[in-house]
Amino acid sequence: MIVTVTPNPVLDRTLTVPCILLNEMVRAIAVRVDWGGKGFNVSRALKALGTESLALGFVGGATGQALERGLRELGIATDFVHIAGETRTNIVITEQETGRYIKVNEAGPVIGAGELAAFFALVNRRVRPGDLWILSGSLPPGMPLDFYARLIRTVQELGAQAILDTSGEPLRLGCAAGPYLIKPNVIEAQEVTGQEIRDDDDAIAAARFLLGQGVQMVALSLGAEGLLLASREWVVRARPPVVQACNPVGAGDALLAGLVWAMVRGLSPEETARWGVACGTAAAMSEGVAFGSFEAVQTLYSLSSSHRLV
Repeated sequence: MIVTVTPNPVLDRTLTVPCILLNEMVRAIAVRVDWGGKGFNVSRALKALGTESLALGFVGGATGQALERGLRELGIATDFVHIAGETRTNIVITEQETGRYIKVNEAGPVIGAGELAAFFALVNRRVRPGDLWILSGSLPPGMPLDFYARLIRTVQELGAQAILDTSGEPLRLGCAAGPYLIKPNVIEAQEVTGQEIRDDDDAIAAARFLLGQGVQMVALSLGAEGLLLASREWVVRARPPVVQACNPVGAGDALLAGLVWAMVRGLSPEETARWGVACGTAAAMSEGVAFGSFEAVQTLYSLSSSHRLV
């Protein structure tokens, strides 16, 4: 079973405008609504690859009901803790001509102590040995910063493996809990390591620092430049083809879905890294927070490359 956890889910509303202008009224020429949050994005990308997952998280209010209904209509299984607060809405404004965008994220609802306890009770009922748990995204206001660290220890003590994709102090504390894999981007890795990442040598050094914190594998996302995938024994560098990006929002979640899809099939590190960058690239080429078809990902996989640096 692949399980995705999204503590702070969101309704992503994307407005396309002819031109982004300040201090003027601009009319949207297209509107798109996506059911999101990083873990849910991973579930949606896995679905596009033909792989099922179970999505867990906190939902509340009318927005939460719409999100739950929307995921169900996409064929994604869910099991949520229903909260008193309202699930957040994020706004993306995209400029039609240039593809430039503005993204505004709400902080999200406060999670109460009882709601948090209900979630961990749900986790203990759901986790099984051999499961792969993907823990993704920001934490809602007031949630303990060690939420992910506690969750990693819980699922791994019960025989599952945890994958973490977050930032800041939750990432640092999560690394110390020894997850199977983490997927920071350059900015997130720089924040934890305190070192600038300018080239592959810097990326390798950052990955080795993170591995030294107790992580078994690091997938360092390099944006349009691809991916550095590292363990204590090897380092793989993958590069996607050069494409015209439409909207990079959600591309990192698709990259993670591609890595997981390849890992559960027992593919080599080189193949796994290529599938990751292919999925991320397909998402970046899609409108809104969307994910490419399996056929599109296959094509991009054939155009991507990977090789061992170590």
